[in-house]
Amino acid sequence: MRPTLSELGEYDGTALMEFKTKKNVTYQLFRDAVCTYEMDDTPPFAVNEEALEIALEIALLLDCSIVDELHISRKQYLDGSIPTGFQRTGIVGVEGSVPVDGRNVRIIQLGLEEDACREVEDRGHEIVFRTDRLSIPLVEVVTYPDMHSPEEIAAAAWQIGRLLRVTGKVRRGIGTVRQDVNVSIEGGTRVEIKGVPRIGLIPPLAENEARRQAALLRIRDELRNRGITEQNLAWDKADFSDILAGTAAPLLREAIDRGDVVRGIVLRGFAGILDEETQPGVRFAREFSGRVRVIACLDRLPNIMTTSDLQPSGVSPSEIAAGRSRVGARVTDEIVLVWGGEDDVETALEEIRIRAAEATRGVPNETRQALADGITDFERILPGPDRMYPDTDSPPIPLARSHIDAIADHLPERPWQREKRYEALGLSEELAYPLAVSPRADLFDRVVEELDVRPTVAAVTVTQTLKAMRRAGLAVSSLTDERLAEAFACLAAGRFYREALPDVLRALASDEEAGAEDALDRLDLRAADEDEARAVVDDVVARRRADCERLLERDATGSRARRLVMGASMETLRGRFAGATLADLVQEALAGKSGRPASARAAARAGRGTRSAT
Repeated sequence: MRPTLSELGEYDGTALMEFKTKKNVTYQLFRDAVCTYEMDDTPPFAVNEEALEIALEIALLLDCSIVDELHISRKQYLDGSIPTGFQRTGIVGVEGSVPVDGRNVRIIQLGLEEDACREVEDRGHEIVFRTDRLSIPLVEVVTYPDMHSPEEIAAAAWQIGRLLRVTGKVRRGIGTVRQDVNVSIEGGTRVEIKGVPRIGLIPPLAENEARRQAALLRIRDELRNRGITEQNLAWDKADFSDILAGTAAPLLREAIDRGDVVRGIVLRGFAGILDEETQPGVRFAREFSGRVRVIACLDRLPNIMTTSDLQPSGVSPSEIAAGRSRVGARVTDEIVLVWGGEDDVETALEEIRIRAAEATRGVPNETRQALADGITDFERILPGPDRMYPDTDSPPIPLARSHIDAIADHLPERPWQREKRYEALGLSEELAYPLAVSPRADLFDRVVEELDVRPTVAAVTVTQTLKAMRRAGLAVSSLTDERLAEAFACLAAGRFYREALPDVLRALASDEEAGAEDALDRLDLRAADEDEARAVVDDVVARRRADCERLLERDATGSRARRLVMGASMETLRGRFAGATLADLVQEALAGKSGRPASARAAARAGRGTRSAT
């Protein structure tokens, strides 16, 4: 793949960097689903209309201003991830906002673009992609730099993700959502952490990147104190292969035995600089190693040795002395060794020189790879505007105002609005938060409003009971909203009590053809009246009298005895009798009042009929 000039006649720095890697790109295609587009052998298809509708809906939810025409641009990528060498993208909406922790985070734009191929393997100069993900529609939400701490970045990502979920039209799961986190500190510059797969990784990655930039600024200041600037940076290169021909250092011995050359570069005045810590447990030398790994394709690590590495790696004092003599290294200088094929080593030495020059300026613009331990590594030079140019194969798409208004009239409720409404119903924040983005939120509204089911019962079922069933391996996907609504209707009608609701749902999940009435018949959940419940309690008290008396002697409050009788009674009555009323009957039985009229509290509950049952 070759770099191309931008609309203004400039080459993008990322494209030039990727061209240096000299990658051989292999694509894996599926024979039964291959398309000529995947081989860059056909003009582009028209923009997917459904994808555009979804992007417009999300842009409106973000309060963006919608563009009059969608213009498709080409975003150049030479890493092989797209066979055409560019990604098609277009801006749908601009200047929106989303509330985060009591203030608005502004949205620069929302874009619609195509996904790239999936990387399968990257080793040396060979990279393999699979085309099964190519051209799946993506939306990209770009925020202003309105977040001022790592935690705020994560909070904004959560809020945007929750808004996407309420549409019900985006995929979920690891890899389907990828955050590109841009970090800068005062005196630094924008650095992009690419493709963070989990929001929980954002705070440590952002914090460590801020610390890295602070360390790079300290290194710049130290170099300036030593009188080193980009203009007077001095270096020399030399071949060390003959000096190390008989070395006992394992890494170098292995390299020489397979025919690699070993060369070095001396950075004048850089002594000790590469040993400075930039991230937790990470030396500045890793910045050089990352460039060598990505651009020179010397990806067998470790791929460089600095002055402080030589003796611990097994290089003898005489070999070190001979090497220093060859390049005229003083005690104030730093030597960096690289080994590999001749062309790759020359590329590596040049990248080390470039990175040393960047160190005199401070923080370079980079895209960095997010690692699972919260640190980052070099991925590529940060792309700039020079990689963008119009896609002359795709005509502009007018976006009629009447069409935008029609979408706006049917927008789903935003999650933060739902949360407030649910909390007004008496739900706790712990229930309202997940319910606001649940795909069952409409079901919740329906059963609460139409069936008069208690909001807490419906919310716990939707957010907790169904999740527990799914984790237990039950076929929760077979529980359609209609089947669940039928179960709630039986509950509201007093056919069973809420304690049995999980049992009913499990019975429905185990038989996709069964209805709620079938499940009740199978479980024998005939509602018990108060006389039957009292008889069960009296029987338990009679059978466990000795235990009850012993517990009452030990605990004057009677709570332990009540728990004993309540638990034994519920084994018979669970789901067939209201738990609160049963507790009153247990209290009466233990107080020697069995057979008397129910307490005022029990009578009041019984008098509420269906509402008590639900």
